Amino acid sequence: MAMTLARRTMLALGAGAALVAGAARAEPPPPAFPAPVQHDGGHDFDFVIGDWKAHVRRLPDRLVGSTRWVEYDGISNHRKLFGSNANLEEFEVNGADHMKGQTLRLYNAETRQWSIYLLDVDKGVLSGPPQVGEFRPGPDGKLRGEFYAQDTWKGRAVLIRYLWMNLSPKAARMEQAFSADGGETWETNWICELAR
Repeated sequence: MAMTLARRTMLALGAGAALVAGAARAEPPPPAFPAPVQHDGGHDFDFVIGDWKAHVRRLPDRLVGSTRWVEYDGISNHRKLFGSNANLEEFEVNGADHMKGQTLRLYNAETRQWSIYLLDVDKGVLSGPPQVGEFRPGPDGKLRGEFYAQDTWKGRAVLIRYLWMNLSPKAARMEQAFSADGGETWETNWICELAR
């Protein structure tokens, strides 16, 4: 009888194990990893809202190997438009000459990208195509904005890149660079350092 009880126990354990294994196989597979949440960059330019002192270095002779920079000082004031993510910059500096301008930044919630337009208020036109891009972590892990456009400079097709970096409530840096070889190499020709 002891043998029979042992045998029954073994059979019961085997049947239980089979049921557990079968149940495990019948369970649906675990859900796939959720898609990463895309960054909503609608507030990425909020750091720049307000009034700033601007120090600009400009390379007037571009894409010819020049190393002669000219410097300017002045203001760069940024305002949100109608409580939206859009903002407008009024820029005015003096140095080698006098420069003024406006920049309109619009955020597209569908593409999650910004379009940056330069406004020529004296001529009443938008200057060139918009720079389009977004903010992402840079090589150092800090948030950095990269914006690109294609245009011409003195008859040559160029790619234009804007970089926004070193972002904080007290300081920021914006650089413009041109590439005449499809982005293989870049020549920085505008550096604007903001402080308050």
